[in-house]
Amino acid sequence: MTLWNLGSINADHVYAVPHIPTPGETLAATALNHGLGGKGANMSVAAARAGAQVAHLGAVGADGGWMVERLEGYGVDCTHVQRREGSSGHAIIAVDAQAENAITLWPGANREIDLDAVKQALDGAVAGDLLVTQNETNGQVEAAAQARARGLTVAYAAAPFAAEAVRAVMPHLDLLVLNEVEARQLSEALGTSMEELPVPNVVVTLGAAGCDWIETASGARHHVDAPKVRAVDTTGAGDTFTGYLLAGLSEGLPMRRALELAARAGALKVGRHGAADAIPSREEVEAARF
Repeated sequence: MTLWNLGSINADHVYAVPHIPTPGETLAATALNHGLGGKGANMSVAAARAGAQVAHLGAVGADGGWMVERLEGYGVDCTHVQRREGSSGHAIIAVDAQAENAITLWPGANREIDLDAVKQALDGAVAGDLLVTQNETNGQVEAAAQARARGLTVAYAAAPFAAEAVRAVMPHLDLLVLNEVEARQLSEALGTSMEELPVPNVVVTLGAAGCDWIETASGARHHVDAPKVRAVDTTGAGDTFTGYLLAGLSEGLPMRRALELAARAGALKVGRHGAADAIPSREEVEAARF
């Protein structure tokens, strides 16, 4: 199976700070790192490092050639990554001593994706492939509808969170992945519980506590623990989890086994600084002793 990812591609500028700045506060950073990021790129790298066949659908600006090369270096098919005249997306990320972060995004080319080109790319998909998208690009609903019509399994990572974005794409979904804060916000916005959503499978990530998997047809909720680790940087950990989860599903793993694999990958990721470039390989995930 191929995992098709309509996702963002960002240049990450990561600043180490003693604490997350408060309004009006100026802080001196103690370190600065530049790397590949964006929720879409992170998920593509994670899935590819997990062994999946990944085709990325997205866009970069005139300054984004190095990001495409980096994705390709991790095994991601970038045939359908579009080039735009303006700037690529980028993120300003502050990471504090407790590994928490605050992120400011500039969408750039991520919001200028040609949907006709996306449709043409998905013409090459086959029933049984997967599509994943997030809320950092345009065209999520259109791509999800086209993928569902072609018999693909459709997943959505509900971040950056917007209840209306989730509501719009929900009729086309087989799998919804969101964290516990996003789950609470979605429940409040829709006036319903996660068990009552019109999506067959819902995964709620719980950080260090692991995740819950909800089968909405029966209302059954299953818990999967996460390995206990010391976190140094949580940037991209959720994307690593989702990428590994989808890679596991694409190779036919049962949901619980795919979630356990994803939890191990996320645990390794929080022990490393950086985003896409710090995502562990499948060999590292399987060999880890927690």
